[in-house]
Amino acid sequence: MKRILLIVFALIIVALAGFWGVRKYTKSFSPEAVAETSQNGVKLKISYGQPSKKGRLIFGREQDNALLPYGKVWRTGANEATLIEVEEDVIMGGKPVKAGTYSLFSVPGQSNWKIILNSETGQWGTEYNDGKNIMNVEVPIRIRPSVQETFHIYFEETPNGVNMVLSWDQTEALVPFTHP
Repeated sequence: MKRILLIVFALIIVALAGFWGVRKYTKSFSPEAVAETSQNGVKLKISYGQPSKKGRLIFGREQDNALLPYGKVWRTGANEATLIEVEEDVIMGGKPVKAGTYSLFSVPGQSNWKIILNSETGQWGTEYNDGKNIMNVEVPIRIRPSVQETFHIYFEETPNGVNMVLSWDQTEALVPFTHP
């Protein structure tokens, strides 16, 4: 009986070590990053993975083999689903958002993006349950004059709040946040 328990325990240890090794290896390609702001009454923290372009077509049509085809849900980063922590109630794209932690998904488009807040957190980024969506907003994009190799989230101050900027390749989606 002791021998069976030792074998089971050893298998569990090996499985955990393998899982940890694969996760560490995967994250070496898309390192973790954090973007934070506390401007104009808006306090946000975004935790995400930073994928790189690596010569690929990032945004475009599915038939052109774009990494992120127009009209398809994206985890807005790499690895685990991107998390957005809202410290106090805010207005996102004209819609109220209660303080809390949400998964951030997006649907890239040619002229605008859909930004989705989802109540499910802790999942791998490709595990998306649209039944847990709490809201979505359409936001504009702008074209960068140069290529951004690595996906990056940053904030720009606006007169009434901030824009969360989702920037990759030559595309930037502008997500407006204001204090209610």
